[in-house]
Amino acid sequence: MVYTTAESTSLRLTPTDTILFEPSEPTSEAKLYVFVDPRKTFQPFLGIGGALTDAAAETFAKLPAARQEELLAAYYSPDRGIGYTLARTNIHSCDFSSESYTYVDEGDKDLNSFSIAHDLRFRIPLIRRAMAASGNRLKLFASPWSPPAFMKDNNDMLHGGHLRPEYAHSWALYFAKFIQSYRKAGVPVWGITIQNEPMATQRWESCVFQAQDERDFLKNHLGPVMVQQGLGDVNIIVWDHNRDLIIQRAQTIFDDPEAAKYVWGIGFHWYEDWSGGQQMYGNVALVNRLYPDKHVLFTEGTPASFDSTAYGRWSLGEAYGRSMINDFNSGTEGWTDWNILLDERGGPNHVGNFCFAPIHADTRTGKLIYTNSYYYIGHFSKFIRPGARRIVASPSRSMLLATGFVNEDGTVAVVVMNPTPRGGQYSVVVGASSVEVSARPHSIQTVVFRAN
Repeated sequence: MVYTTAESTSLRLTPTDTILFEPSEPTSEAKLYVFVDPRKTFQPFLGIGGALTDAAAETFAKLPAARQEELLAAYYSPDRGIGYTLARTNIHSCDFSSESYTYVDEGDKDLNSFSIAHDLRFRIPLIRRAMAASGNRLKLFASPWSPPAFMKDNNDMLHGGHLRPEYAHSWALYFAKFIQSYRKAGVPVWGITIQNEPMATQRWESCVFQAQDERDFLKNHLGPVMVQQGLGDVNIIVWDHNRDLIIQRAQTIFDDPEAAKYVWGIGFHWYEDWSGGQQMYGNVALVNRLYPDKHVLFTEGTPASFDSTAYGRWSLGEAYGRSMINDFNSGTEGWTDWNILLDERGGPNHVGNFCFAPIHADTRTGKLIYTNSYYYIGHFSKFIRPGARRIVASPSRSMLLATGFVNEDGTVAVVVMNPTPRGGQYSVVVGASSVEVSARPHSIQTVVFRAN
């Protein structure tokens, strides 16, 4: 079966063709092909998902009950929706919170006042419902945007700054208390990242960790504390920033055995093209080649600053398709979008840093607005399931982008994206057999079949 989403049509994850493989004709330079080999496998597939932030949870709480159920099914049901199995959340506040807050009183180095009461109002109820809607298949990882202000050399959760050395142990214990508190609230935490965007000084919650700072905090404090607290099963992810500096970060941490032993893998974002350059997919592939025993995870991306007149902008979805195909082909095992839901302003956000989500809610009317990003992501998440393995899927011309996976049940999902204004035919070739598929302009398709 072929499923299609295409610009200037009503096709949205729509079944468009039933396919029948036939003996291949000799190849021709004049034709387009996607060569697929399910026998050649690469990295396993962990899952796809989005962030369950304060902003998403507060917006969700304003929806009518029927729209809440619709949203949960749209994201987390593999049948009625697109089958998300990954999620990220913030450790205390981030820019997509309505205010800055922490879980302790100011100056409480011993963390005696630690409480997640703030999160019990909106965020934890949403996470619980998302987990239930996924059939309890959801893997949740959590990231801090900044330590509490008193732990930093600028005495401010915002505007960068650095963790004071005398608070390193206390900050490591803060992670453990967060995980333990969430587990007591019925929310298992699968993993953590050490610092969101550790090289960025932002006007919102942020904290700078040079590569050696992150390495030393991990091996001297966070790693040992997690083990001491009985949390050695929680996966620790380093970096959690752009592809541009990922090589240096990987080498600094993974080449140190005392730090590397605590690390599950490395996470990355897609914002390195801020100056108009190209996204650095090759850096991800190089990390994967240099450190094949470590996992690679995309941890955040959002395509544009919010503009309420641009819900239908096709480039929103194409940004996802282009990145996901290239990232998976570079060895990435899982892919996590930013907020699953935002309101009609692209928030709430306490610093005015509004952006797009795949689905927006107009909280004035209770209406849900689906952008084409939702469907582009769904071409991967609905048909590639956890436990799948990436396979060879290679287009013969640059007008097409492609990746492919074979699921544990033997079904093959090949995602083919045409980001150009020209339509045309291409042949999916598997061994000595092939099938011809029609690609519409500015479209994405998933070709699903069973491997022989």
